[in-house]
Amino acid sequence: MTDDYLVRIGQLIRDARQHRGWSQANLGQALGTSQSAVNRIERGHQNISLDMIARIGEALDSEIVSLGYSGPMHLRVVGGRRLSGAIDVKTSKNACVALLCASLLNSGRTVLRRVARIEEVFRLLEVLNSVGVRTRWINDGLDLEIVPPAELDLDAMDQEAGRRTRSIIMFLGPLLHRMDRFRIPYAGGCDLGTRSVEPHMQALRRFGLSVTATDGVYHAVVDRSVTPGRPITLTERGDTVTENALLAAARHDGTTVIRNASSNYMVQDLCFFLELLGVTVEGVGTTTLTVHGVPHIDVDVDYSPSEDPVEAMSLLTAAVVTGSELTVRRVPAEFLDIELAVLEEMGLDHDRSAEYAADNGRTRLVDLTVRPSKLEAPIDKIHPMPFPGLNIDNVPFFAAIAASAHGSTLIHDWVYDNRAIYLTDLNRLGGRLQLLDPHRVLVEGPTRWRASEMMCPPALRPAVVVLLAMMAAEGTSVLRNVYVINRGYEDLATRLNSVGAQIEIFRDI
Repeated sequence: MTDDYLVRIGQLIRDARQHRGWSQANLGQALGTSQSAVNRIERGHQNISLDMIARIGEALDSEIVSLGYSGPMHLRVVGGRRLSGAIDVKTSKNACVALLCASLLNSGRTVLRRVARIEEVFRLLEVLNSVGVRTRWINDGLDLEIVPPAELDLDAMDQEAGRRTRSIIMFLGPLLHRMDRFRIPYAGGCDLGTRSVEPHMQALRRFGLSVTATDGVYHAVVDRSVTPGRPITLTERGDTVTENALLAAARHDGTTVIRNASSNYMVQDLCFFLELLGVTVEGVGTTTLTVHGVPHIDVDVDYSPSEDPVEAMSLLTAAVVTGSELTVRRVPAEFLDIELAVLEEMGLDHDRSAEYAADNGRTRLVDLTVRPSKLEAPIDKIHPMPFPGLNIDNVPFFAAIAASAHGSTLIHDWVYDNRAIYLTDLNRLGGRLQLLDPHRVLVEGPTRWRASEMMCPPALRPAVVVLLAMMAAEGTSVLRNVYVINRGYEDLATRLNSVGAQIEIFRDI
């Protein structure tokens, strides 16, 4: 029996490694062991401790075994069912994690309304709690209260939780105002100087922050004599890069101009929150932000982050691929304008309500009703651009939509090095996707989806796309190890079931 469990664990590790695109040698190097040891583990020929399983899960960014439960979470999907009724969009994952980091600017009490209860948020809360920040869920678990200590204990930081969230990089902006020296773990396994980290450093050096990286830790030192005397031009119009620059500028005693700034939804939510803290931000919604900082912030604030346009796109896609009539409520339409324009060109039959204000009083929402439609492939390729272009995170959903349309669609996912590759997992469900290179996929439709059992891709949005395709496939599919989906979506299976899906959550091992 023990050998059987070792074989099953080995298979999970092998599948997670292959979906990460790693060889056995790559995994061995990450673990500080040999390729032959990894080979023995994957074949079930070597005893393996819980500590090693946890290390493997961290290296592969995949929950191999979940302590306190019988094993990792899987989904069993009975497809071919039509959805009906209405479903609400939840608050923005990316806004919530930015606001949690921003709470470190404030010495007072922060209350965030209807915070997304997702793994990414839980990891940040573990980090915040470990350094002395008191957090608690209030109002029947809907809202989150955050009270910082007088002094943060960064030496006590939960390093493991920090490494499991890419959002830890946004601690740099707030912390540089609180201490002259500090350390944080690498952001989601990224190394200093990689594409995702260097633009942050370029912006934050203008506030006196210098960082060296050794042994999986960023060592930060702040030179208080350095201030941004001239405008900061971001080398990358990234969302988290812009947020980090905003967080640094918020408590800078002076005026900071940030050029080539992202104006995306989570950045706007952060600007609205900073205004509640007493920081003046001019140019919200544009690519030039002028921030009038406040050196000391001690206020009690109550803020409602807006709804998530990417989750809205997920729910719209669920309706499209299942040929359903579904109303998606509380859609932040201004952040889906291009997506909806492309869908209209493809022939989507839908209505939208009059606009109304989100709970933050600023973001505009609509209710969208989608009906079964005969879709045609778009004339132009699908490709992302910074807001107000097609959202980078929404590109994968067009793979499933294009597979439901008549004709050929070219998807050019130029931002990420590997994400387009994961979209070809749809071929295991009957899709006809041809990978042209690491960034371009040619999708042929329409598709006769078929049920399959497969490992969840390690990338969040492609993982959800696979789930949605399973909902369209006649028969019973199994999606194994869905931790990555739980990082970005709250109770997604349960909520889809509420409008007619049939998705069962189960565990093994």
